[in-house]
Amino acid sequence: MAAFDDEEARLRVGPPADHAAGLEAVRLSLANAVQKMGVRKTVRNLRTLNQHDGVDCMSCAWPDPQGRRHAAEFCENGAKAVAWEGQRDTVGPEFFAGHSIADLAGRTDHWLEKQGRLTHPMVRRAGGTHYEPISWDDAFALAGSVLRSLDSPGEAAFYTSGRASNEAAFVYQLLARAFGTNNLPDCSNMCHESTGTALTRTIGIGKGSVTLDDLHQADLIVVSGQNPGTNHPRMLTALEIAKRDGAKILAINPLPEAGLIRFDNPQKARGLAGRGTALADRLLRIRSNGDLALWQAIGHLLLRKGVADSEFIASSTVGFEAWAAHVAEIDRDLVLAATGLTWAEIEAAADMLASAERIVHCWAMGITQHRNAVATIKEFVNVALLQGMIGKPGAGLCPVRGHSNVQGDRSMGIWEKPPAFFLDRLRDEFGFEPPREHGHDAVDTVKAFRDGRAKVFVALGGNFVGAMPDTEVTAAAMRGATLTVQISTKLNRSHVEAGRTALILPTLGRTEQDLTGGRVQRITVEDSMSAVHASRGRSEPVGPLLRSEVDIVCGLAAATLGDRYGIDWAGFAADYERIRERIGRVVPGCDDYAAKIQGGGFTMPHPPRDSRTFPTPEGKAVFTVSPVQVMTVPEGRLVLQTLRSHDQFNTTIYGLDDRYRGIRSGRRVVFISAADLAELGFADGDMVDLVSEWSDGVERRADRFRLVEYDTPKGCVAAYYPETNPLVPLDSQAEESGTPTSKWVQVRLERPA
Repeated sequence: MAAFDDEEARLRVGPPADHAAGLEAVRLSLANAVQKMGVRKTVRNLRTLNQHDGVDCMSCAWPDPQGRRHAAEFCENGAKAVAWEGQRDTVGPEFFAGHSIADLAGRTDHWLEKQGRLTHPMVRRAGGTHYEPISWDDAFALAGSVLRSLDSPGEAAFYTSGRASNEAAFVYQLLARAFGTNNLPDCSNMCHESTGTALTRTIGIGKGSVTLDDLHQADLIVVSGQNPGTNHPRMLTALEIAKRDGAKILAINPLPEAGLIRFDNPQKARGLAGRGTALADRLLRIRSNGDLALWQAIGHLLLRKGVADSEFIASSTVGFEAWAAHVAEIDRDLVLAATGLTWAEIEAAADMLASAERIVHCWAMGITQHRNAVATIKEFVNVALLQGMIGKPGAGLCPVRGHSNVQGDRSMGIWEKPPAFFLDRLRDEFGFEPPREHGHDAVDTVKAFRDGRAKVFVALGGNFVGAMPDTEVTAAAMRGATLTVQISTKLNRSHVEAGRTALILPTLGRTEQDLTGGRVQRITVEDSMSAVHASRGRSEPVGPLLRSEVDIVCGLAAATLGDRYGIDWAGFAADYERIRERIGRVVPGCDDYAAKIQGGGFTMPHPPRDSRTFPTPEGKAVFTVSPVQVMTVPEGRLVLQTLRSHDQFNTTIYGLDDRYRGIRSGRRVVFISAADLAELGFADGDMVDLVSEWSDGVERRADRFRLVEYDTPKGCVAAYYPETNPLVPLDSQAEESGTPTSKWVQVRLERPA
């Protein structure tokens, strides 16, 4: 299934950057946007991006300032996302007539998405070699008939990307549950599921406890396992504001990323001139998977320094004594082996926490995609509880989510393990009994299709095949489906590795005007800090046949369910206000939803943040005890973490450069330390094949990568996904959450034959 181009011939490697953004970011953003969209569309889309009554960026979920906003309230990667969505090139029936499925399968992921916007409903019928046009009515009828023919509702899975709107997500989960299944896997299963699992158990709610103002007011911000310069660039502005007001930043990451070192803010003259803000006051270059040991050591040192908030601990927590006893007995040698740090480095980090009055803990995929991810996040909570850093201004927990509405989708009920109170409200509102048994998450969905227990896969956005681990297994599982339905804006790997019968249903982009039902429609989203607001596109749709996500979901529902339960699917599609009225009556925290959106939006309630109350079974925040393990690999093996390039958002690859790391015109690279090169007998620039090793005895391969000497801890290497997703075993998952362990993969390097 692997596809290559001539990247090896064009790839160039230079020194990594020591700063993020700046004048180069502005130039590249605008040049790329104009090239793809033209001048007029570029101006229209970018001037409304992240503005009041504008369009919410479809890139990351970083929150917007609540007050006055900059005229250019977007980052370089947000501009790339808008340009990628708004490009003028189109993919219609003529394209598919000229490209067979076999031809498309041999193309790279970058090439597939680069072709342009999907404009027509298409079908590949069983045994067919090409996609062919199909009318909307016939597409809905086909999907509905196959769904109704299943032996049980559990043979269908309804996947959701984090770019879906709240309105689309709500009607989508309603469709799945009215059909009779909780098989609602989503992209959260692959990223922050570990966060939700850990926070729900410890503070009673699976969301972060801070607002944007808290970051601005903090005097210490800890950034663990996160590269904000590439993955959440607008976060750098918040870090800059905090730094200018005297805050310190502690960065913990295996790689010294540009966005952790210096930020040249392109919205300010100082940044454009290259006189930006130095960010991290201290960088701990930790070994992959060493974070749990590090934070237990920090907890140990903080206890010895006597910085505990005893009043908060006594009034608002349980389990402190057991945790304190556990970290009092830590094994220093074990900590040093796990982290690769010196004890002096750990003590210096603990001193930063001990001297701070307001601390925000931030983290992302570098934490959540490990076997012990849930335990590590619980340790963040332990330290925050020790110092009373929840429910006070300028302090709290800040999981930084990627997809623009992944948090909103979960709020709307996109979850394979829905709580009983949500299902009760759904029952009371719509008059049917929703299924109660838990459904399949993303990994279980692949296994169900692999084993023949599932037959129909419906995707509301995203690129499931490209995003999931164990790519060959995932692709084969999808090819075995009776039917796959992809609601998409662009061509991607999931349209190629598709079911025996496959539908492509083209949808409006977020920047495009939605006139469904003959009226101007708005959608709503929830950002990473629980703020909910509206978004409205203004550009002319790229094609006349495009339909909104809401319209497509309602069309599928009507064709599948008919008038079952009396749900007015046509009414929902005609007026999204009707959906918002039902959201207000079903979703906790969304009372008077429609009215609040009309008023400019609102912030979802968060008891730990708002009132220092904790909706756990104990009624208090919970200290937890987790054993420390040092994960090792045999001699001659390395630990691989997969990551994004700067020209990338999730599986969408905008280009082949990663200028912050010094990579140009290629992606098949492995970042490796000089010590590992010497020990393993390789040299900078050598070509290698990557082979992962797992307990099932299966060797998974990804071939033709160039070694790039880089400042990364000995024994730890890094490479881009989705190219390295085939190396991640499907069964290698985080304990409790089931998140794939894409940040810890045992590999060996082989010279190509």
